[in-house]
Amino acid sequence: MNKKNFTHLDKSKSPQSVDVSNKKASLRTASAQGIIKFNNKSFQKILNLKSKKGDIIGVAVIAGIMAAKKTSDLIPLCHNIPIDDVKIKILTQKSSNSFKLICSVKTFAKTGVEMEALTGVTIACLTIYDMCKSLDKKASVEEIKLLKKSGGKSGEFTT
Repeated sequence: MNKKNFTHLDKSKSPQSVDVSNKKASLRTASAQGIIKFNNKSFQKILNLKSKKGDIIGVAVIAGIMAAKKTSDLIPLCHNIPIDDVKIKILTQKSSNSFKLICSVKTFAKTGVEMEALTGVTIACLTIYDMCKSLDKKASVEEIKLLKKSGGKSGEFTT
C-alpha cells in the first residue's frame, strides 16, 4: 500500500485533516452526476408532478443545494469552504424512465469542491427517492460519480 496516496492518513495511518494553509486560493469547480430510475407508471406520475408530497423536482433542487453547502458537516475531515455557486440540473430520460441529475459547484478557495458536488447530487437523488418511494419500491439511485473538476495543483479532470 502506498500511503502517499492517502492524504487523510498520517504516517501511523491515523486520520488527519489535510493542511491547506500554504495553498493559494484559486477558482475551483466540480460537477457530479447521479441517475434515479423508476418503473414506467411511477415515472409518468413524477413527470406530471402528481405526488402527495408536492413538487418533487423543486424540492430535490433545494435539497441538493443545501447539501452541497453542508458537506463539511457531513463528511469528516472535509474542509469548510465558501461556496460561491451551486446548480442542480435535472434531465428527463424518458427512454429509461429515469432522471439524470448534475450538481455543479464553484468556489474561490484553497481546496476543491468535488465532495460538495458529489454530496449535492447524492442528496438531490435521495430526496427524489424519498418523495417517490411510496410509488416505486424498486426505484434505484445509480452512477453517482465525479464528472469533472478544475483548479488547484492537480488541474483538470474529466471522466
